[in-house]
Amino acid sequence: MFNLKRLVAAAGFVLAAANLTFAQTVRLTVQPGTPQLQISKDIYGHFAEHLGRCVYDGFWADPGLNVPKQGRIRMDIVEALRKIKVANLRWPGGCYADAYHWRDGVGPTTQRPHTINTWWGDAVEDNSFGTHEFLELCKLLGTEPYLAANVGSGTVQEMANWMEYLNSNADTPLTQQRRQNGHPEPYGVQMWGIGNESWGCGGNMTADYYTDVYKRYATFAHNYPGSPKLRRIVSGANGDDPNWTETCMKKIPLDQMWGLTLHQYTLPTGSWSGSKGAATGFDETQYFNTMKNCLRMEPIVTRHAAIMDKYDPQKKVALLVDEWGVWTDVEPGTNPGFLFQQNSLRDALVAGTTLNIFNNHCDRVRGANLAQAVNVLQALVLTDKEKMLLTPTYHVFDLYQVHQNAQYLPLQFQSPDYELNGQKLPALNASASKDASGAVHISLVNLDTKKTLQLETTLPGVTWKTVSGRMLTSGNVNDYNSFDKPNKVKLVAFNGAKKRGGNLVVELPPQSVVVLEVK
Repeated sequence: MFNLKRLVAAAGFVLAAANLTFAQTVRLTVQPGTPQLQISKDIYGHFAEHLGRCVYDGFWADPGLNVPKQGRIRMDIVEALRKIKVANLRWPGGCYADAYHWRDGVGPTTQRPHTINTWWGDAVEDNSFGTHEFLELCKLLGTEPYLAANVGSGTVQEMANWMEYLNSNADTPLTQQRRQNGHPEPYGVQMWGIGNESWGCGGNMTADYYTDVYKRYATFAHNYPGSPKLRRIVSGANGDDPNWTETCMKKIPLDQMWGLTLHQYTLPTGSWSGSKGAATGFDETQYFNTMKNCLRMEPIVTRHAAIMDKYDPQKKVALLVDEWGVWTDVEPGTNPGFLFQQNSLRDALVAGTTLNIFNNHCDRVRGANLAQAVNVLQALVLTDKEKMLLTPTYHVFDLYQVHQNAQYLPLQFQSPDYELNGQKLPALNASASKDASGAVHISLVNLDTKKTLQLETTLPGVTWKTVSGRMLTSGNVNDYNSFDKPNKVKLVAFNGAKKRGGNLVVELPPQSVVVLEVK
């Protein structure tokens, strides 16, 4: 009997095979590494600013919304983020941090003042989500809180009081207030950013001026008995600004800082003036330019790390890229101050590439925060009233969680080129680690939209029998998950890896992120 469906399927397969091209074989070596060098779990941190619908109408649901909630914390979001082991969560900003006064967000909700969020759309804040609510969210997520103290419009005393309120167990008016507000024991918050973007929205300071301000604030950032030692974090450079990093490292004593930040976003057009580029509907030239801008993270991190090495050769101070991600134009018809954008396979390829860069710099990069967790910029989760979806970027963090606190394994390979319109960029990027059980994980990203990459991989010193993997890809780099089609871009099993002799052979499809487990 004539089978039209089978004939069409066979024709489609032949056509796909005819269009498939292969780059040259890439010879990749997974080197042993040293047990002392680990990929910090804090690289896999996230960011929840009072911006748009990240907190309100995101994590913090309207009381009448028919979704699972604990108090007003939206539990379907919590469960999704618990699954990918969010390492830390940064709050309340961002630019909002240097306008936020923590006392506005504690005590009985009905007595909290309403304030204006002048940074993001002049939204009225009712302050129903404050310090206790954020720390309850962190508890539910199983994540470490990362607080940003107000340096721009606040005072040293205000920051010192917040720290005492949260971390002291002495019998003082501030700790009595915390107990009256429902938390008898200290929270023991360890990660503290001293200001945010002090070169810009945090005060438009010079590097020299900020370092003096920082030292003053850090002096009054006290450790309290019974709470963990503070990790004081310097507000660091805007992208490729070596002077800011040099000044901070030169003028601030190493024992006054645990970390130094860096903010670097990927803009499709590469320009902050005019259009940043669309989140969807872009062509391959725009995709190529986005990936070229994404790859700038490598030389920028390398340059800042080299400056830090000059003043801190023992690498005591962590570099935290605590704002990164794709920043596009907002979705048409949405509030421009809310920074809501869709999230495509392109963004997932940016995420995989960027995390590989951080993993490969784990000797210095020991923290990072994607901007942002829900409904803002390169979000993991999007909501529309009761509906919720997971973005392609979420799936990359799901794949990469295997690297958290695992031993770093250096890779050696020469990437083939991805070429378009006479320009070139490396088609392949990757990172690898070994977990406590001895399993090796290799994360691979193929940026080329047309060519499959053939990998011949050696793993000297590793005894292994099996390989398995998962993959994220789709038919077009423009593809995204919508509320009508929430699973258009999703994880699937990857069967393109096998053992040949003692080597690992991989066929890495175009525009894909793959994580392999070898054991």
